[in-house]
Formats: sequence, structure tokens, C-alpha cells
Amino acid sequence: MKDLLEYRDEFDSVKDVHYLISNSLGAMPNKALVTAARYTDLWARRGVRSWEDEWWKFPRQIGDKVGALIGAAPDSVSIQANVSGAHAVIISCFDITPKRNKLVMIDMEFPSVGYVYQRALAEKAEIVTIKSQDGISIPLDELLDAIDERTLLVPISHILFRSSYVMDIKAIINKAHSVGALVMLDAYQAVGAYPLDVSALKVDFLAGGTLKWLCGGPGVGFLYVRPDLAETLEPRLTGWLAHEEPFSFDNSPMRYASGAYRFQSGTPVIPALYACQAGLDIIAEIGVERIRKRSIEMTTKLLELADQRGWKTTTPRDSAERGGTVAIDLPDGLAIAIELNAQDYLVDYRPKAGVRISPHFYNTDRELDEVIDKIAEIIASGAHKKHVSADRVVS
Repeated sequence: MKDLLEYRDEFDSVKDVHYLISNSLGAMPNKALVTAARYTDLWARRGVRSWEDEWWKFPRQIGDKVGALIGAAPDSVSIQANVSGAHAVIISCFDITPKRNKLVMIDMEFPSVGYVYQRALAEKAEIVTIKSQDGISIPLDELLDAIDERTLLVPISHILFRSSYVMDIKAIINKAHSVGALVMLDAYQAVGAYPLDVSALKVDFLAGGTLKWLCGGPGVGFLYVRPDLAETLEPRLTGWLAHEEPFSFDNSPMRYASGAYRFQSGTPVIPALYACQAGLDIIAEIGVERIRKRSIEMTTKLLELADQRGWKTTTPRDSAERGGTVAIDLPDGLAIAIELNAQDYLVDYRPKAGVRISPHFYNTDRELDEVIDKIAEIIASGAHKKHVSADRVVS
């Protein structure tokens, strides 16, 4: 078995920088250059025949690669443009009725998710939002109490993007199912860094993407739908790829495909599907359990280093409740993050969280020491002061 740091040789993209931003954009594997080149090569040589050669089957193949990482059955993960679109597809499957007219959400969700539900359902459904009391976690009992017989759907993140807090998904799913509600799990900050088995947990829906911990780049979102539930759903947000005979070009009423393609819409982003393969293969080869173990070691070290400096952190202390990110809440945090990026220490910043540091399996302990030392150096020298008036978010 290869040591985790041996995989660092497969990522030239991390060699000249401190790449500590995998919660936002995973580093590019060298093999992505090869798989991306295959796309252009095939297009040049085969032209429109590329659809028959490879492209038509690609969404299914990539969906199954993702599915293998989350314990999903084959042909149960569809490819989407992004997570917002995946949520919108699920919303389009349901009618809001007087008996089922409630959604339960939290105020720590990524804003895009809230926007989708607010605009789609604001006049049709009651949206109950459970608020965090500490800016890090969500009161579980309050959340569970809000899920009742009127609840249709509980859209919830597995790991919260600001604080890296791990939600008790099993408890949430059990409560939802006990009252006939369904759970839409946003696992963007989990897949690839935190072990997950959707079959064992009986997850109804799961959305994510290859952009972050899967090291697959932008352009590939995905949607898992529980197989026994899938065949009962007819999404209104749909397209020609979701038809059972797409090449019949039949304008009569929609006849849905079975399996993952049932939740597809229009033509997929083929170049992005090629680019994401290398990251998916590396994560599968390593195994998410190994990645998680190393992640806990690194985030624990970062918290200890921050404590030694007397810095406030907005990340759970209990490793069982912590994802792959440590957020350090510093005065002028945005300006510090901008200066760190300028000096090739790649991190990000989020309001109400702070400077977020997100190591992955290719990072070294030395890099963790050095980024903390660099933050201290920047603060001491005042090098960040020139950025204090900046109003942008480091991504």
C-alpha cells in the first residue's frame, strides 16, 4: 500500500505552493491533463461519432464512479451541472399539498441552496429555518422536533461549509422517515474526505460535485436518488436525455428513462467529465477511510497550533464532529487571507468563519506549521494592512 504522501508526486499543482484550499477547489492531478487531452483528441479524430464511441455513456460511467465512493447502487447517480441544479431537480418532483407543505432547513446552509428553495417554494410551502446558537453547530433536538407529519423535505448539509461541523445525518434521516418525510443531503463538503454509505443510511437524495475534495475540477455536479424511490418520481425540470428513447425525438408526452438518466436534463458537459476522472480514480485507490484518518490528524494539529498562538477558531474541537477544514477567526481575516494567497499560501476566507485552512491527503505536516507561522508573520509585519479595504471574498 502506498504511503499517502507518495500520491503527492501525482500532483505537480501542489509543489510550488502551499495548497490548503481543497474545501473550495481540490488540486489538479497530473493525469487530468491526459484525460482532458483524450477528449480533444477524440473530438478531432472522430467528430460526431464521439457520441457513439464514448460520450453518450459517460454520464453513467462517471455517476457510477461517484456512486462507488458513497455506497450507492450502480445506475443511481446522475450527472448535473451543479448542486443548485440538483436541488432544483428534486424540488420539481413534488407537489406541495396541505398535508405536506413544510420544509425544514438550517441557517448554516450554503446560500445558493437557500436561494433555490426560497424562490421555488416561498409562496407554496412553509420553510422552517433552525438557527445556530454558536455559529458552529446546529441544535439537533430543535431540528428533530421541527420535523413532523407536515414535513415534505429536509434539505440539509452533511458538513457545514462555514464551520466544518458534521451533522448527525443518521438521526435526521431516522426522524424524517418516521413521519413520512424525505431528506435531501448536500454532501459537497463530505464526499472524498468523509466516509459515507448512502445505502446503509437510507439516504433519499444526495447532491455533491467533483470540484472540492474529489479533485475533479468544476463543471460536474451529481445527484443520487434512492433506487426504490426513483421510479416513483417524475421531475418537471427535465430534458431530452431523461427520455426513455432520447433519439426518437418524440414530441409526445414525456416518457421517463429508468435509472440515473431519469434525472438528467440536457446535454452534459463532456469536457468536464473527462477532466474529473483522474481525481475520482485516485480517491478510490486511496480509500476515503484513509483520507479521513489523515484529515483528523491534520485538523487536530492546526487547532493545536492556533491555540498556541491564542487565536480564536470557529471549528468543532471534537474530531467526530469536524470535517476537513479549520477556520481561524482573526481580526482583518479577509485581508490576511488575501496576503496569504499573494504569497502562495492558498487558503480562503468566509464571513462569520474566518480564514479557512483545508489540508488534504497530499499535504505535509511541515506545510501546516509553515502556514501558521506565515499568518503570524503577516500579522506582526502588518503586510495585510494594504488589503483591509478589500470587499471581495477569497475563494
